[in-house]
Amino acid sequence: MGGYDNVVFGELLYKDIDDNEYLNELYENILYNYSLKLFKINRESRELDISAALRFADILSKSVHKEKSDKHKIWAQEIVALLHMIYPQDYRIKHYMGSVLQSTGNYRGMDMITPDFQPTTLLEKLYTGFNKDYLSIPAEPEQHFFRSQKIVYDRLEDSYFSYSGPTSMGKSFIMRMFLKKQVMDGIRSNFALIVPTKALINEVSSKIINDLKELLKEHNYRLITSAGALSLKEEHNFIFVLTPERLLYLLIDNPAINIEYLFIDEAHKISTKGSRSAFYYKVVDMLCRKKEKPHVIFASPNIPNPEIYLKLIPEAYNINEQKLTTSFAPVSQMKYLIDLPNKKIEIFNDSNKNFIEVAKLNREATVCELITRLGGDGQNIIYCPGINKAITYALDFAKNKGKKDNQELITLAKDIKNEVHRDYYLADLIPKGVAYHIGYLPSTIKMRIEELYREGLIETLFCTSTLMEGVNLPADNLFVTDYKIGRGRMSAIDFKNLIGRVGRIEYNLYGNVFLMRPEEKIKSEIFVELLKEDIQEQKLSVVTELSNNQKVKIVESLVKGDVQLTQYPKNQTVEEYSLMRKFTGILLRDIMQSNKSLVWKEFSHLLNKEIEEDIRNVFNKRENRPDDDINVSVDQSSNLTTAIMKGLKYPTINENNNVVYGELLDFLEELCKIFKWEIYEKSTLGFRSKDGRHGKLRWYAVILSQWIKGTGLSYIMEKGLEYKRNRPKTGVRVNGKILDYNDSKEHRNIAISEALDAIENVILFSISNYFLRFSTEYKRIHEVESFNNDWYEYVEYGTTNPLSIMLQRNGFSRETSTYIRRNRDEYVVKTNAGDIKLRSSLADCGNVSVQKEVEDIKYNIPELFVH
Repeated sequence: MGGYDNVVFGELLYKDIDDNEYLNELYENILYNYSLKLFKINRESRELDISAALRFADILSKSVHKEKSDKHKIWAQEIVALLHMIYPQDYRIKHYMGSVLQSTGNYRGMDMITPDFQPTTLLEKLYTGFNKDYLSIPAEPEQHFFRSQKIVYDRLEDSYFSYSGPTSMGKSFIMRMFLKKQVMDGIRSNFALIVPTKALINEVSSKIINDLKELLKEHNYRLITSAGALSLKEEHNFIFVLTPERLLYLLIDNPAINIEYLFIDEAHKISTKGSRSAFYYKVVDMLCRKKEKPHVIFASPNIPNPEIYLKLIPEAYNINEQKLTTSFAPVSQMKYLIDLPNKKIEIFNDSNKNFIEVAKLNREATVCELITRLGGDGQNIIYCPGINKAITYALDFAKNKGKKDNQELITLAKDIKNEVHRDYYLADLIPKGVAYHIGYLPSTIKMRIEELYREGLIETLFCTSTLMEGVNLPADNLFVTDYKIGRGRMSAIDFKNLIGRVGRIEYNLYGNVFLMRPEEKIKSEIFVELLKEDIQEQKLSVVTELSNNQKVKIVESLVKGDVQLTQYPKNQTVEEYSLMRKFTGILLRDIMQSNKSLVWKEFSHLLNKEIEEDIRNVFNKRENRPDDDINVSVDQSSNLTTAIMKGLKYPTINENNNVVYGELLDFLEELCKIFKWEIYEKSTLGFRSKDGRHGKLRWYAVILSQWIKGTGLSYIMEKGLEYKRNRPKTGVRVNGKILDYNDSKEHRNIAISEALDAIENVILFSISNYFLRFSTEYKRIHEVESFNNDWYEYVEYGTTNPLSIMLQRNGFSRETSTYIRRNRDEYVVKTNAGDIKLRSSLADCGNVSVQKEVEDIKYNIPELFVH
């Protein structure tokens, strides 16, 4: 047998099946006939032997090939699913579909499409019974894992583990089911789930609360989404759902807290160029250096080498044995290239990596016309490379659509007008079942859009790259209008992550991806490359984003006691510079503590005992020594300490809850010097206008002064528009050009978008972090645990009102807290002991956003409510 010694028959059977000419001919004909039906093309379909195709599907579903089994099983599912769509009345297809889904272990698909399927032979019945029992989810026995999910689930008690799979694998679902079983079994542990963005905190935490419900109270667990949560001061077990930045500050403020299980979702973010990747290195190292070490689990989409992230764990070894890579997906994607300039439609054959021409467009067509034609009655997501494009497409798509007579849509539109602004475009789109989903929208509005989309009331959603951050909005159809994210080109991992979000296992076994080439400047070749390109092995950002020359510069600067660093190379972007500074902060802290972290190891070839001792000596002489807050460097903290000791404090807020604008601006200008914003934040907080003034800082001061008053967003937006009206030369950016502000509806919407973006990314992120550092240092110097007029709290919670702050520290959003405060006579109760409680009738207040939050918080903090 030569090369076939020790090869089992199954391996031989499946070794060359991919190259079977008849199978490939059948598959190509299936794709073609499916396309004719999808596009409603009145043309004769290709001849197709359905029986032969079904037999091939049955064989593929039972593949045991070591490398190709997942591919064969997906192929089998795809064949029967497409045949069922093309020939819905053919009883043979339904039977084979049940057999195929049974063989692939896709019991969720069976429950949806073939719930009545029964195996025919005794052996099949025994196998099915055993398999269903094996794949049963311990926390929810009536549901079943996919096989790959089950393998991962069984490894989650390992000391460390890293896995990757397709977007539709349900990676976070596995974590949630493990967590639920631990709680059900009475395990007393703290769990932390890291998500990449604040937008995901609400979605993930709501799902966990819905999983656990009464179990939270029964087993004394609290779900925590911020470092300021009041429950942290009480005796509970905790489930933390946090971004890496929030987890870092929680660990700094609560060093005694131990975390037994650390789950890192969307772990490929550790490989990204952005400065935020540094926080993953810091928090993983801090937790793994504790006496009580956590189990650490990394989950990534699609990557071939998930074990790379185990290198962040100081004591990890045999990392190749602590990983799983799977390609099995419960749903498939049909991928089309629609070339508008050349007026042709092609479908991509995943098996042979070639295109099949489906049709010619007989006339000029726009993207929005094709969305209307192809979207039909399905759920559609349209990916756009930037915010302006998403809004423009949404307006164009909706202009000829009528309003739906649906009260939930009407209510949301009304709430957007009340909460954001009466002229905001989104409010006009919602009643038509159309919306856009972009990062800076208020979280309560985003969550309601997502929920109405899942319910099918919003049918068409225009999105930016927020869709790749893990937001779970599976669709029937995905339209990709560009291969860029902002100005940069999508990577293979971004592309696979994006298209993997189409197809909904709750409703179907496949979805459609339409890659749109709307104009000549979009190159079809790049879409083709992305379709054919395999995801490369990932590398850590500390390796890829720091050259050896940069490392040399960093070490030389530290020896001199300099942490400011000059940009190197000179054309270094703001993000690259920020990441370099954060890694410098981690390295310096490691050297001071003699901590051999992964970051230290990447610099170790440039270090020796003498160099490290020199660095320790120069920084030990300083009053401000390096700490764990990598957002602020030693030079900044030294300036801050000096300023506070000289009497610097937050601006005064008068009895009318107002701050003098000039006093606030002077304070921010002082912080600009202290924190060196002109160097470190030169595109935002430190930006200098042509007249030499900090123009943006003046605008941020206007928004900030309104934000901390607790006024609604609509009032803040109106104040922002008033600022623009009085200063039209401040301008707005239209199609890349700065134009004088003219107060048209278009300019008002642009200004509103700019203000929302400033609140999300500058006020609530940058300024909030700097104020946190100011408050921490103020308390240390004045030797107090807390103090009045703490602007960090005012910014974090968007109010100076104690009731609103208390409600937000219990998990309510700013918007809901404001609603409760305005209706305090009806819903707020003060007990004889002086405690604040809420009446349970709040759950029936009539405000949809409030009711949804109350539903979750009643499970998480039941003692907050009284009848």
